[in-house]
Order: sequence, then structure tokens, then C-alpha cells
Amino acid sequence: MNAKRDDKHDADKHGSALPSPGFFARVRAYFLTGVLISTPLAITFGLAWWFIEFVDSKVMPLIPAHYNPEAYLPDGYQEYGIPGFGLLVMLVFITMVGWFTTNFAGRALIKLYERILGRIPAVRSIYGAIKQILETVLANQSNAFRQAVLLEYPRRGMWAIGFITGETKGEVQHLTEDTVINIFLPTTPNPTSGFLLFVPRQDVVILDMSVEEAIKMVMSGGIVTPPDRRSPEEQNQPRVSSKTYEDLDVLREKENSPILVSRDIAPRQKPDSTENTGKAGQGEDDKHREDA
Repeated sequence: MNAKRDDKHDADKHGSALPSPGFFARVRAYFLTGVLISTPLAITFGLAWWFIEFVDSKVMPLIPAHYNPEAYLPDGYQEYGIPGFGLLVMLVFITMVGWFTTNFAGRALIKLYERILGRIPAVRSIYGAIKQILETVLANQSNAFRQAVLLEYPRRGMWAIGFITGETKGEVQHLTEDTVINIFLPTTPNPTSGFLLFVPRQDVVILDMSVEEAIKMVMSGGIVTPPDRRSPEEQNQPRVSSKTYEDLDVLREKENSPILVSRDIAPRQKPDSTENTGKAGQGEDDKHREDA
């Protein structure tokens, strides 16, 4: 005789019936799933719409009325405008500036412009810093922010994610014995701020995760964790350990210990009283023998 099937219950491996989740539990699970899917989409579209409106509000007033397409819209639609037209104008303008600087006249004008800015003390340092950062990030041949690394910071046993910004050069490299690289250590949840560290190359562990995945992990405070794409054999073999740095910590403690320096190369030794007494007695015996 076949047993009747209960649609409301499932059987486990022992054959006993498992209670199905209730109605409110299923509604709660569906709601949380909807939140996880809709919230990133809503935030993304909200930020994109805010950026488009911000650019349009700054660019559209600069367009003459005869060339502004919003002036030719039918009555009742002019208040809505054309979303994104200001952003399109800005992109075209930036592209034209880049094209203009590729010819001789454009390069000469840029050199004159930079020469004028170079004579203004405050503007010179700000313009130079911004230009150097943009050239480092946007250059195709640059390796800046192309690798995420793991380094032991701020003490032994604690690890932090950083980004390689280049090789250390100049005075900093000349004053150090090891080969040092520049590491940008971002803060959470704002990765645009952080610390610049000069770390020996042998103390840095290159991560397999991409820079974008590492930035997401930093911004989320560790909530978003990228998957480990290494093979199972490599996952079972840790590449870093706090024991690796025990010898280095001992050397650092010795270097930080105070060193006592004395003016005298060798300390003076006090004469031994017993030895002096024996020498004095021997001298008296020799004197008596000479008298005899």
C-alpha cells in the first residue's frame, strides 16, 4: 500500500517529515531578496540621474539661446528640458580640447598656459599636483593602481589591503637599503583618502583579486568579499604567516634599543688589593736579603 504524499511537508534522509516554512517566513524571504536586487539598482540610477542633472545645470546656461534645443520644445515641455544634453555637450567639448592639443598651435598654447600658472605660487602647486595625479592614473603605460596587495599593518599579525602606485625613487629610495615600493593604503568607507607607505618589496604579498574587487571590499568594510579564484591546492597553502616576521621583529627591537656610548674606549681597572699586598711583601724580602 502506497503512502499518501503530503505536499506541505518534505521528507529528510531518515524519512521523517520536515515542516515547510510558514507564509510570513516566505514573504520575509521574498522581501529581503527584493531588497538585495532593487537597492543597488535604485542607488545606481539615482546617482547617475543626479550627476546628469548636476552637469546639465552647469552647462545648459552657458549655451546661447539660439543653439539651445530646449528653446524649440513645444509649450508645456520646456520646463522638463532635455536630460543629458548638457553632459553630451561637455563630452564633446573635452574631446575637442584633446584634439586641439595634438597639433602645434595647441601644444604651444598649453605651454604658455602652464608657464603662466607656474608663476603663481599657490596655483602652481595645486595645478602641478592635480596634473601629476591624472597623468599617473590615466596613462596607459602606468602601472598605478593596477595591483592590489596585502601588507602587515599597523602591527605584526594585522593585515591591510593596499594598492601599488609605483616604485620608490629619489631620496627615499637612496636612504633605504631595500628595494622600496609606494603603497597607497585606503581608508574605509572612503577609499579616496588614506596613507602613503614606503614598504620593502619582500614584505608585500600580491593579491589575485582585481583592483575593482579590492576597492569594493574596502568601501563595504569587508561585507563584500570577492571569491578566491586560486586552485584548491593553493588555497590550502597560506602564503603569509605572522611567524615569518618574527626574525624581522627581533631585529627591529634590537635597532630600537638604546645604545650606550662611553668616551673611554676601555674602562680603567682598579688594582687588586691582594695583588698589591703580595708585591709589597716580596719587595721587603728582597730588601732584607740585600742588607744581609
